[in-house]
Amino acid sequence: MSTNKTRILAIVNQKGGVGKTTTSINLGTALAAVGRNVLVIDFDAQGNASTGLGITRPERQLTSYDLVVDDVFLGEAVLHTLVPRLDIVPGDENLAGVETELADDPHRSYRLRDALRAYLSEAQARGLTQYDYILIDCPPSLSALTLNAMTAANSVLVPLQCEFLALEGLSQLLRTIELVRGGLNPDLDIQGVVLTMYDRRNNLSDQVADEVRSVLGAKVYNTVIPRNVRLSEAPSFGKPALLYDYRCPGSEAYIRLASEMLQRERSLRSA
Repeated sequence: MSTNKTRILAIVNQKGGVGKTTTSINLGTALAAVGRNVLVIDFDAQGNASTGLGITRPERQLTSYDLVVDDVFLGEAVLHTLVPRLDIVPGDENLAGVETELADDPHRSYRLRDALRAYLSEAQARGLTQYDYILIDCPPSLSALTLNAMTAANSVLVPLQCEFLALEGLSQLLRTIELVRGGLNPDLDIQGVVLTMYDRRNNLSDQVADEVRSVLGAKVYNTVIPRNVRLSEAPSFGKPALLYDYRCPGSEAYIRLASEMLQRERSLRSA
C-alpha cells in the first residue's frame, strides 16, 4: 500500500463528553473487524482511549507525547490491543505540556504530520504494518494538539452530541477547520458529522438532528449513536463495546457507522 492510501482522520470536537473517545475506540474496532488495519493515536492527556483499549499505565513507555516532542519513531510507540488488526499509540498526562514545550518551535503544528509521514514512508520498506486507517483521538479543546491532528489528517470526523447547544459549538469548530485549510493543511475536509447520545424518547434529539442536517446536509451520517449504558461501561473493563457486548445498540450502531463510512469512501473513489 502506498502512503496516500492510508486515511488519516482527526476525531474532533472542542466539547468534552460528546463521544470522541468512544467513537475512536469503537469505530476503529468495527473497521478492524471487517479486515482493515487500524491505528488509534491517543492524543489526549487523559489517555482514555488507551484505557478503553486495555493499555495499562505501566505499558505506556512511549506515547504520542514522545512522537511530537522528542521525535521518537512512531513504530516504536505502537502497541497491539486485544482487537486483531487494531493498534494504538497510547497517550498520557505528559501531553498536557506539549503546548508549552513547543511554544518556540516555528514548526510546532506539523510535528504529528511529520511523525506520520516518516512512518508511512518507511512502512513498506521495513515490513511495518501498513494501516488503512489512522484515527486521532483529540482532546476536548481547540489546542496545539488539535491543530497538530488536523494538520496531519486527510479529514475531520466530528462526533456531535444531540443537545441544545450542539450547533453553537459546531460553528466554532467549522471556523477553526477553515483556518487550518487556509494555512496549515489546504487539503483538509470534513469526513462527516456523527450524531451521538441520541435518545429516541426525547424530542430534542430529533430537533437537533434535523437542524444539523439542514445546515450540513449529506455531511451528516445517517447512522446515529444512541445513548447506551453498555457504551459507557465498556471502558472500565478495558474493552471496546464491540467486545464487551457486541449485541448492544451502541455496538450495532458503530458497526453500521463503519459500513456507511466505507460505502461513502467507495462512492467518492468511483465518482
